Amino acid sequence: MAMETPVCDFGWKALDFSLKGTDAKTYTLEDIRGPRGTLVMFICNHCPYVKAILDRLVRDAKELQDSGIGVIAIMANDPNEYAEDSFDNMAVVAGDNGFTFPYVIDETQDVARAYDARCTPDFFGFDASHSLQYRGRLDESRLDPVPGAARELFEAMKNVAASGEGPKQQLPSMGCSIKWRDAA
Repeated sequence: MAMETPVCDFGWKALDFSLKGTDAKTYTLEDIRGPRGTLVMFICNHCPYVKAILDRLVRDAKELQDSGIGVIAIMANDPNEYAEDSFDNMAVVAGDNGFTFPYVIDETQDVARAYDARCTPDFFGFDASHSLQYRGRLDESRLDPVPGAARELFEAMKNVAASGEGPKQQLPSMGCSIKWRDAA
């Protein structure tokens, strides 16, 4: 089911986490924090919206890292219901796509709930003091790339790195809903 993210809650503080990465390391917010900001992305392996933007996402993440922005991708879906989102498949996706950022699993889904992640992809762009400055989309593309589309996430995070502020006008990300575990 496709859904959109809420409007950016400017100034909301990033919450810490400790999550296992596909490289067998454990990452916290402090581990991935960039000197000029941090981008926390909720993605998964099976979502057609993520698959449609993955090449541009990897490109933009690398360029943002080169600009002093820390980047991490979190997979919070229930892999018992979506086998394509398994930890082993996460490692394959990260390797095949040349991820330059940690790809971690939120096995309990506690981090996704704490961040109020809604869909994949869902982007949270923080300034150097971990205040939320961007919660929008990568670009105007949905399932098909739009030629010449503005690099909205990239430009927003470049502004955050330079000024500490994100754009006042932001368009929500759209993607597949987070696949939550059944409440027991």
